[in-house]
Amino acid sequence: MILEMKVPSPGESITEVEIAQWLVAEGDYIEKDQAIAEVDSDKATLELPAETSGTISLKAEEGDAVAVGSVVCLIDTEGKPQEGESSSSAQVEKNPIVNTQPTPIDKSSYASGTASIAAKKIITEKGIDVDSLIGSGRDGRITKDDAVKAAVAMGSAPKGANRGEERKKLSMLRRKVAERLVAVKNETAMLTTFNEANMAPIFALRKEYKELFSKKHGVGLGFMSFFTKAVVRALKIFPDVNSMIDGDYKISYDYCDISVAVSGPKGLMVPVVRSAEKLSFMEIEQEIKRLAIRARDGQITVDDMTGGTFTISNGGVFGSMLSTPIINPPQSGILGMHNIIERPIAVNGKVEIRPMMYLALSYDHRVIDGKESVGFLVAIKEALENPEEILMDSDIKKALEL
Repeated sequence: MILEMKVPSPGESITEVEIAQWLVAEGDYIEKDQAIAEVDSDKATLELPAETSGTISLKAEEGDAVAVGSVVCLIDTEGKPQEGESSSSAQVEKNPIVNTQPTPIDKSSYASGTASIAAKKIITEKGIDVDSLIGSGRDGRITKDDAVKAAVAMGSAPKGANRGEERKKLSMLRRKVAERLVAVKNETAMLTTFNEANMAPIFALRKEYKELFSKKHGVGLGFMSFFTKAVVRALKIFPDVNSMIDGDYKISYDYCDISVAVSGPKGLMVPVVRSAEKLSFMEIEQEIKRLAIRARDGQITVDDMTGGTFTISNGGVFGSMLSTPIINPPQSGILGMHNIIERPIAVNGKVEIRPMMYLALSYDHRVIDGKESVGFLVAIKEALENPEEILMDSDIKKALEL
């Protein structure tokens, strides 16, 4: 029996996906629920599991855009593992070794049409030595890109110099991110305001309670719970920052869904901590850990990243001293955290060393006035510099559930 595997819908409003990578090869025996491909939508990269066991026949190539509901492969349910290959070993070999070395092309293959039409034109115009070309296309076909590279390199590089380069199509997710970022720059009145926070009080709290917190809750007491709590408080004081524009209307929210930028194998992901205003320090840390693990393991879904009323981005983990974070549309604001460095500051008329962090708030000036943006960032600073009183109601153990 031949089963047609169709592209499932990864989420509302998504009509097509792109085959990012096949995890199996033509003719492989696969097990039910085995991941056979990674597919990109404009919101996330997802794995495509096999619907049944059998021998697979691929009907789409890597890089192909395929409509939701279209057939991407056939599975022969009567197929058996090849001799010497058990079904379990077939499942383990998700990434078969493929010969990625390009095939040399000789003159006869060029003359018989192995070079594309566009490549032939460049070869003729530039007088390129066909014997020196290596085709990177299917079956060693010389592509236009191969010919362009050869033309650029002719006579321009020192003898023996290595001048390799790679041309790789951006994933659908990355292309969508690029499109959205350009749109933000073009369609919003984005400004950035800065401040700094003395992190010594939070350092002291974490030093005293992080071990007990970890033992009690099974998760670390990080900076993100303090920042999330500070952001929620500031959003309540300045509700316009928790708003966004929809045409001629402004939409404001009485809840705080905080998008948190996390790094994953496919790049930066922004999953959402829902109703953060209702969560404790422990619950925030657990949720952020859960989302970070899902991002790391490539399991983030469209639903995980949908929505969000405000974003926190921590460039400090990569060593960033200062940046102007870009708004995550359609939101109106994003808070940038940075690395913490000991710097001299004035304390009661004396110069003292304190662990300082620069803060940056990028905001849409169409929704948020300068006074509100500055007030919002000052509210963040106040909360971070006096967390016991402002964020914990002067009861640390109760706030940390110890």
